[in-house]
Amino acid sequence: MAKNKSNGYDDEEMTVELELDDGEKVTCAIITILTVDKQDYIVLLPLDEDGNNDDGEVWFYRYSENEDDPNEEPVLGYIDDDEEYENVADAFDEYLDNVEFDEVVNEDKE
Repeated sequence: MAKNKSNGYDDEEMTVELELDDGEKVTCAIITILTVDKQDYIVLLPLDEDGNNDDGEVWFYRYSENEDDPNEEPVLGYIDDDEEYENVADAFDEYLDNVEFDEVVNEDKE
């Protein structure tokens, strides 16, 4: 876990470092893991060198873990199909709506 108070997100968040096709390494905050049509997807927020994301862009990847070996690194895969990508984007929009609703409800309780 990485701590970073300058980015405006949680004080403690899970991050992952991705190596892109061109060899560039990007640190990403893990937003959530969604299940859509029995497939898991991870939603990543790419961060700049200061731990910020100013444009709000998120990346979606297929996600799988080896249930027999919890120490094995998870596998990320590209989403090549436009319809599959749209389904994941819709699920993420729904996730965001639920998070916003939960925040509003929690604020009302305080």
